This record gives sequence, C-alpha cells and structure tokens, in this order.
Amino acid sequence: MIPTSYPPPPTLPSSQTTRYKGTWLCSAVGIGTIAAIATALPAEALQVKVSPPNPKLGDTLSVVVQYDDLTISATPQVTLGNQTFQTFLIAPNQFRALLPTTPLDKPGTLKIQVMGEGKTETVNVKLGNRKFPTQSIWLSGKGSDGTDYEFDRVDAFKKLVTPEKFWQGKFRRPNQGPITSGYGIRRYYNGVFAKDYFHRGLDYAGAHGSPVVAPAAGRVALVGRVAQGFKLHGNTIGIDHGQGVTSIYLHLSRINVKEGDFVQAGQVIGAVGSTGASTGPHLHWGLYVNGLSVDPVPWRDRGFD
Repeated sequence: MIPTSYPPPPTLPSSQTTRYKGTWLCSAVGIGTIAAIATALPAEALQVKVSPPNPKLGDTLSVVVQYDDLTISATPQVTLGNQTFQTFLIAPNQFRALLPTTPLDKPGTLKIQVMGEGKTETVNVKLGNRKFPTQSIWLSGKGSDGTDYEFDRVDAFKKLVTPEKFWQGKFRRPNQGPITSGYGIRRYYNGVFAKDYFHRGLDYAGAHGSPVVAPAAGRVALVGRVAQGFKLHGNTIGIDHGQGVTSIYLHLSRINVKEGDFVQAGQVIGAVGSTGASTGPHLHWGLYVNGLSVDPVPWRDRGFD
C-alpha cells in the first residue's frame, strides 16, 4: 500500500543539515543520511557542485546542478553578483553553468546562488589571489586605435551563447611556437598603471606562416580582415565552441575558413602573421566564457567536459 503522507523526519544534528566541503552541497539533509531515511522522505530537490575547489583569479568555475527528482519543470538559474548565467543540460537531470573570473576581480568569498524547482541554494567559494607579471610600455606617438567596425564585430562575437556544446575534452595548443606573453599580464603606459587592462590571452611566437589549428570543435562565427577595417586585431578568426565559450585568433597572415564553417579540433584554420597592431609574427589566442576573458591554460591542461 502506498502511503498518502510521510511521517515527520528525524531530528538531525546541525552538522548534517547542510554539508558542503568544497564539492557537493545538499539541502535539508546530509548525503549519508539520505539512504537511511529514503523510505521516509522525498528525494532531495537539488545538489550543487562547484569546481575547481580552490579557484584563483582568471579561473573558470564549473557549477553543476543535480536534480534527484525525475520531473523538472524548468532549468535552474545560477547567479553571481548581479549577473545570472544560463545552465545547460549535460547529463540526465544534471545542468551546468560556466562562470568566468578575471584579474580585475577582487579575491575573496564568492556567493553563488542556485535557484530551481522552488528552492534556492547558496554556495560560498573562496577565490584566491594570483600575482600577474607587469610590463612597462612607453609610447612616443599614437598607435593603432582600431575601428568601430572591428570592435562592434568582436564584442558581438564574445557575447554568443549557443545552447549546443561542440567541444570535447581538453583544448589543444593552437600553435607549436613558444609562449612569449602569458594571460593576465598588467601594464604601465608611460609610467601610469592601466587599471582596466590585462593581457586577454596567450601569445605564441610561431614562425610567420606556421599553421594555426582549432584547439577544439566549433563553428566559425567571426572572420575579419585588415581590408575590412580590422586595423587593431589584424586578420581575425573567432570560433563559437557553444554554451558561452568562444575563442579568438589575431594577427593572422592567412585565413583558411569562412563564417559558418564547422571545424574540428586540430583542423588548420589559418597561419601565424603580424597583421594589425603587432610588432612581429605571433599568434594571440584568447578564450572567453560568457563574454569575459579567462585563462586558457586550465582548458588546455585540465579541460571542462
């Protein structure tokens, strides 16, 4: 006989009412208690997992929301600060949002709120500090300011949030040249610290004409050329990897793809050059998550499947 009501739950120690040790947070009861009282209580509404457990400035945060109930009326929402991030289904009853952090953020406690199925969970994550190298640049004249056309095209590209996930596993190196400028470098211009500037990507000092490959699968969503007004970025390719993840490739000497093409990981998309505002042949590779520049290294070394 199926009961029409449940007896009240047993009184639990306060240590079991909410459990979060850098991985999973379960509302109402602890994980170890669920099995013991499964016959007495309905399944937990949602669980939240945030990784990496000890993020630093520039890291991408993965927020995975797991529903125990098979009936889901709407996708959950993830909020950090004043911004709400889309979540995407990655497994049965499991959704994920990717949250960017940058060198311009302040280290400290991040308050991440997850809302779904009438419940709200809050996870506090400590964002660690990170020291970034600095450079001093002395400008004697006016450099390339870029054009409104290229800035508008690039800005629109970075805001793409495509529901499909195109990439699989770790990202590859886009070029085999040595890295000459890392992510997050800060700069002084004529002795004045540029508060809003940081190097938004990795620079590979590949030989002129050496191949540039797609580090992951995706759809070519941006192709810009110097002749079209890309004075600052130079010949440019932008790939949409899906679910708010995009990557951009600057200063190319050659472009092998067109907008709308679908490329696979390792496919040659262009060649290293020195077009646009560039002092010598190199590839600038930038990776963006929900519009903000993140460190590509964790995507290359660890991946976000």
